[in-house]
Amino acid sequence: MIKVLLYEDSPQLREGLTMLIDGSDGFTVLAAYKNCDHAADEVAAWQPDVILMDIDMPGTNGIEGLKHIRAVNSDVKILMLTVFDDNKNVFEAVKNGANGYILKKTPPAKLLEYIEEAASGGAPMTASIATQVLKMFSQMNNVQSEDYNLSDREKQVLQLLVDGYSYKMIASEMFISIDTVRSHIKKIYEKLHVNSKSEAVAKAFKDKLL
Repeated sequence: MIKVLLYEDSPQLREGLTMLIDGSDGFTVLAAYKNCDHAADEVAAWQPDVILMDIDMPGTNGIEGLKHIRAVNSDVKILMLTVFDDNKNVFEAVKNGANGYILKKTPPAKLLEYIEEAASGGAPMTASIATQVLKMFSQMNNVQSEDYNLSDREKQVLQLLVDGYSYKMIASEMFISIDTVRSHIKKIYEKLHVNSKSEAVAKAFKDKLL
């Protein structure tokens, strides 16, 4: 029996989904809520196998709810069920640990298949969403290839900055003088077009330079 927890602000859709899932062999709806205000606590209390979650809800929306749940539970399967198939929402959902992303216009039989697929460890996505995700990842890979022409030595210094090393610690680690460290860091700032350590570290993460 696949235990489902439902988050959907439309009473009609909430009721319709509950009837569909509950009325199908092998599925049960534990509870249904209109927003994610207490999602982490509700998930802990009900222990569902799969969560079906709308994105656009009053109060705490689906993306925020997803973050709250993932902060305390990395195992439960979370499917975003939404009318949105725009890049921003897809990216935010995937980035924050959604297991799948399906549109509300999905036919009922297909929806049950998706829930089953998620429960068994799959990552179901409506075809139009899957296309976007592939496109996003190919774009991200293009960004990764932009390494700002940092030398291996400069990348090593940047990695130590990311790891929280001071100039003195970097000098000791790399067996170079503090003046040489300063020179490397000045060049790194120029190549990355940043003015501070925090900006350089942020850019290293954002553009996956290391």
